[in-house]
Order: sequence, then C-alpha cells, then structure tokens
Amino acid sequence: MSAIEQTTLRLILSAAKQEFLQKGFRSASLRNIVKTAGVTTGAFYGYYKCKEDLFEALVGEHYDFLLNCFCNAQKEFADIPPEKQPDNLASVSGGCMYEMLLYAYEHLTEFKLILCCSEGTRFSDLIDKMVEIETKGTHDYLEVLKKLGRPSPPIDERLEHILITGMFNTFFELIIHEMPLEEAKHYLQEMREFYTAGWMKIMGQ
Repeated sequence: MSAIEQTTLRLILSAAKQEFLQKGFRSASLRNIVKTAGVTTGAFYGYYKCKEDLFEALVGEHYDFLLNCFCNAQKEFADIPPEKQPDNLASVSGGCMYEMLLYAYEHLTEFKLILCCSEGTRFSDLIDKMVEIETKGTHDYLEVLKKLGRPSPPIDERLEHILITGMFNTFFELIIHEMPLEEAKHYLQEMREFYTAGWMKIMGQ
C-alpha cells in the first residue's frame, strides 16, 4: 500500500470513529464519513464494501481478543484438576478480568464503539456472549462440586442469568465511563471479591 493509500485509509478510519461515536452504527452516515475524511465515495469503496465492513475494521480484532481471552480463561480453569478448582476459582477468573481491563483501556475508543454504538452489528452481543460462556462455566463447576461431594443447592436459572449479566455490566461500566485506570483496577478487585463471595454463599461453599 502506497503512502497516499495509507493516508486515505487513516482519514477514513478517523472520520468513521468520529461518526460512529456521535451517532451509533445505525444512524451513522457513509456520506458524512466520506465528506469528513475528504475523500470520494469511489475511494471509500476501494477499501470497504459497506458500512458494516468499516465498523468491522475498527472493532473486530478487539472484540475477538476479549472473547478469546475469556474463553481461554474458562478452558484454563476447566483444565485444573477438579479437587484443586475450588482453591483457584478467584485467581483464574480475576486474572482474566484484569487482563481484559488493561486491554480495553489500551483500546478505549474501540470498546466504547462496541459497548455503546454497535446496535445493528454482530458486535452488540458482546455481553450476551460472555454471559453465555460464563453460564456454561458455572454449570460445569457445579458438576465438579457435586463430584467432590460438595453439591450446591439448586440455583434458579433466572437469578443466575441476572447475577452473571449484572457482573459483566458492572465490569464494562468502568470502561464506558472512562474511569481512571488506577481507580478501575481497584474497583475491579473489589467487584471480584464481592461477586466471588456472593457466588460462594449461593453455592453453599
């Protein structure tokens, strides 16, 4: 890619970020993006097929990183011998959340696009996806407790969904409101302690 092409691409992406942040994906106008970037519509289509492709270019890599990070943490925990899982519950999950927080703060604009401006794209389901993954992990852990002779009392599925969704909404609030990173780290630690203690209580552990 030539220097001119790289400059054009940067202008398009910069204008797109501005437009999407202000109006969200649904209301964002390709015409405004092209105008702000100072390029022709033809030049735009030399890089992207449509508005969806443009949004994908801005956030796709970061969306995938967060989901992969979370899935890998779930796998790492599942691979721990069952008898050692209870002692590692907080550390593995907490380490993953900390890593995700740091990554999100390194790409704050992109995550604000995902969390606040992505309605109408595949990226709007980030929290739902993470809730689904966490719910499966929770069920797997309940089976481990049962095999260890430490079964949990029945947990209502609706309450489970509310609590898990609330946990992720709490986490992403740190990012949406751009809380200073050091404060966000502190609040994340307190949040993890709160939810871990609550789950242990509900699980009768």
